[in-house]
Amino acid sequence: MSITLKTSYQPLTEKTAIALAQQLEFFPSHTELHCREIGDGNLNLVFHIQNNDQHGIIIKQALPYAKVVGESWPLTLHRATIEGNYLKNSVPLVPGFVPKVYHTDKTQALTIIEDLSHLEIVRSGFIRGKDFPLLSLHIGKYLATTLFFTSDFGLNQQEKKVLQQEFSNPELCKITEDLVLTDPFFNSETNNFEPELSDSVAEIWNNNTLKLEVAKLKYKFLTNGEALLHGDLHTGSIFASDTETKVIDPEFAFFGPVGFDIGQFFANILLQAITRTEVNKDVILSHLHQVWETFEKTFTELWITSSVEAFTKTEGYLQHVLRNFFKDAVGYAGCEVIRRTIGLAHVADLEEIKPYEKKIATKKLALAFGQELILQSEKVTSTQEIEALLNKVTEEI
Repeated sequence: MSITLKTSYQPLTEKTAIALAQQLEFFPSHTELHCREIGDGNLNLVFHIQNNDQHGIIIKQALPYAKVVGESWPLTLHRATIEGNYLKNSVPLVPGFVPKVYHTDKTQALTIIEDLSHLEIVRSGFIRGKDFPLLSLHIGKYLATTLFFTSDFGLNQQEKKVLQQEFSNPELCKITEDLVLTDPFFNSETNNFEPELSDSVAEIWNNNTLKLEVAKLKYKFLTNGEALLHGDLHTGSIFASDTETKVIDPEFAFFGPVGFDIGQFFANILLQAITRTEVNKDVILSHLHQVWETFEKTFTELWITSSVEAFTKTEGYLQHVLRNFFKDAVGYAGCEVIRRTIGLAHVADLEEIKPYEKKIATKKLALAFGQELILQSEKVTSTQEIEALLNKVTEEI
């Protein structure tokens, strides 16, 4: 649709969200509509609107501040435009793995997408013990395809430079730079952790070798625009069922190091793995193995069939590129595991563990494992070695 709202920015309510859906003619006139605000994140309002026939849409509106902090932490509304453009750019590449975009509005910071209510947020499903058998196969293909075709290997270098300007996203990148790649490694006021973790946290803050490796990762995040990233690819940003997978919430999208997106997914799989018993841990770890195997296979196929870079025919170059992607992914995964444990934004995988003593023990494991991922990223060469590292740290804790 091409309708543009004329009024200045106003946060929607359930009532005004219905009025907007009617104004934009998503439903026949005089249709009875039902609306719920279902957002569970920190940055947006999300409205699910349905008629009596269960036909629906999702309206997402960016807020000008972070809900976790309040209006004292202002945020740009431009991230809604970034999100809409990312989805529009991705639909031709991976139509099955991102939602259809019906409408965007820059003034109101809106993105309206297809109804995904028949799917489940992956993090919630994992916590309940559910498996999504095709998840890692789909995410591996999604990552390889979107990253390849926005890199210098799959996109003309001049076109890529133009696209980079469209996805300049300094405000949201600053959140990642601070909350993922800086604050958890220093005594920052944004950190949030239980007193029982103080000794483990102090160990991180005082480990200069660890901080040097994180500094390298942060510098690469700041300077290495390899491909267009989702930028926040955790299990709360993916809807799935036994047969479908849809990646949502790409408002952090920007051109950065390929390993960051891969590492985010690795980390959130591993955060779930450390909460599980030996009996059912293998199921979740199978996603770790399959996502990399699928990524590697798909990226290699695209490298052979769709490259626009002459040097991709040079023997050994592909192996060098994939090795660097994986090394970065392991390091970024370690940063994500640590920040989700002691940083500002935690995850339900850890927070919902009961009893309290078990939660603290699991968080100590997460912190120890996160450190090892960062410190061993140069040496670890496969997901099987990541699993072995997890087992080793578990035995030592």
